[in-house]
Amino acid sequence: MSLTDAMPLLDALSLPLLLVDRERRILAPNAAFCAWTGAGTRRWSGTAVRELGGIGPMLDEALARCAREHQTQRFAEVLFQPKPDLDLRADVICTATANGEVAFAIEWHRAADLPETERAAALPNALAATLKGLAHEVRNPLAGLRGAAQLLARRIHDTDLRRYIDVIDAETQRLADLVERLLDPHPQRPFAALNIHDVLERVRALAESDAGWSARITRDYDPSLPELLGDRDRLIQAMLNLVRNALEAGANEVRLRSRAEYGVVIGEMTHRLALRIDLIDDGRGIPDALASRVMLPLVSGRAEGSGLGLALAQEIAREHGGGLSFISRPGHTVFTLLLPYERDSGDNAP
Repeated sequence: MSLTDAMPLLDALSLPLLLVDRERRILAPNAAFCAWTGAGTRRWSGTAVRELGGIGPMLDEALARCAREHQTQRFAEVLFQPKPDLDLRADVICTATANGEVAFAIEWHRAADLPETERAAALPNALAATLKGLAHEVRNPLAGLRGAAQLLARRIHDTDLRRYIDVIDAETQRLADLVERLLDPHPQRPFAALNIHDVLERVRALAESDAGWSARITRDYDPSLPELLGDRDRLIQAMLNLVRNALEAGANEVRLRSRAEYGVVIGEMTHRLALRIDLIDDGRGIPDALASRVMLPLVSGRAEGSGLGLALAQEIAREHGGGLSFISRPGHTVFTLLLPYERDSGDNAP
């Protein structure tokens, strides 16, 4: 089968794929690879593999070994930078072929979850007990705070001041609902269709109203994204935790970016289409010593930190069948939330 004949079949795959010639130059990417990287066929065709950002030299050497040793080469959790401002992680499989002009195939398996350590499995019960204790402690103060906000709302008629009081009222109610779910976690509210940009705009408004933060929060949204089935309040909580984490790391700018993602592997499942939310900041980054543990409960890089924010965000991602991952270096940290559009009960994608 010629390359021309093969491409319609390869474009139907949800797995990102590159076809490479004997000179180790890209012949063609499939549609999933183009969607994943945000760049079309013309960008990739003819590019030398060694020029692929971040991973190029290693892949070029791997293809040479494939040809020499006739063995598949595999790499786990490698960094790929298709653009200067886009960092992707994937498990990569390089295979030599015997199909005429196509000498090699490179598969990209999206890695959505960070590796779990043995400690992660031992902590859920302890974390649940801790959260229940905290929930009991804050339940009564929350009720008092909301009551005071409602009394103020009756007496203050200034529009600007009322806006802040409304924020206090809405957020105390949201936290009260969260407390109730922590104390009685078994009943899960049914997911409802939501616009993820409404969620992100709510998070942005809440973060900007926090006292003491001077960072800019910018947006880069894909307006064509379909609605997602989810729990709006829980997703607000997850994203707010991530934004506050970035602000506490000294970020001057936090960027919220939404995209569609194709051929996503989350856990052991491959999803045809997923929502991808990137939170990009220019803060201090995550220290190397904490990188493998920072998503675990009770782990924090700050003496005053609770170590619960990222763990809760990851738990909320899992409630939605999704995953949370990150890459970090000083001045550039990206947290990526992946949420599948299709679930076991059906397909919510267009």
